[in-house]
Amino acid sequence: MAAFQQGLNETGLVEGQNVTIEYRWAEGRYDRLPALAADLVGRSVDLITAAGGDAAARAAKNATSMIPIVFLGGDPAKFGLVASLARPGGNLTGVTFMTPELAPKWLELLSELVPQAGVFALLVNPSSLDNERNIGAVQEATRIKGGQLRILKAAAASEIDDAFRTLVQLPADALVIGADPLFFNRREQLVALAAHYAIPVMYAAREFAAAGGLVSYGPSITAGYRRAGTYAGKILKGAKPAELPVEQPTTFELVVNLKTAKTLGLTVPQLILARADEVIE
Repeated sequence: MAAFQQGLNETGLVEGQNVTIEYRWAEGRYDRLPALAADLVGRSVDLITAAGGDAAARAAKNATSMIPIVFLGGDPAKFGLVASLARPGGNLTGVTFMTPELAPKWLELLSELVPQAGVFALLVNPSSLDNERNIGAVQEATRIKGGQLRILKAAAASEIDDAFRTLVQLPADALVIGADPLFFNRREQLVALAAHYAIPVMYAAREFAAAGGLVSYGPSITAGYRRAGTYAGKILKGAKPAELPVEQPTTFELVVNLKTAKTLGLTVPQLILARADEVIE
């Protein structure tokens, strides 16, 4: 939220001075999104920022065709949120994080960190709209690596604990945690479980590695929120969403936590350290 507000500030808008923000949180429950979006539309807000993936953006789109919407999501063209990334064409635009395209990189990095790994697991949220694409991308990357993939599912915080217990029973040599708002909000829980079960885990954002996760690779979440804030400010000042291209990430961060690697008994190759944007010691 600080990054989003920074983006707003860059357009001359400051919360509490010349702009008011109404906050609504689904707390990881996708089924709450339509009612939250309808509530904001009922309050006749000037703009809706749909943060937290394609489900939030779709809920906002279904609630209004008039109020401008700035989203942060995965594949807006695929789900009919925009006509195209270059020309959105309606009342929505925003930022895409392109996470499925990163699957080969996740598997490559995990394989370098855990050379003996042959069985990988992927944790997904079954409520996510982008589930099939994420699973397919990681399955293909695993197949190319000559490994096997097991799918674990968690749609609530309580189910995350169950997923890790299942992971140990499989067993799997390493885990990939897919990009999802629920997992991002529960990163402390996920990192603690990975440590408890001594599982090497690849995450999709630096915030996980900063919280004690082994390694992360993905677009900068804060950079995306800042750009969304800038777009929101531009639209509030008269720009049309239809004419603002959907922004794709330009900043990808590889973050390695050496302390966690040492705890797991892993030696981080010099090649990974040399490529890392941040090494946490």
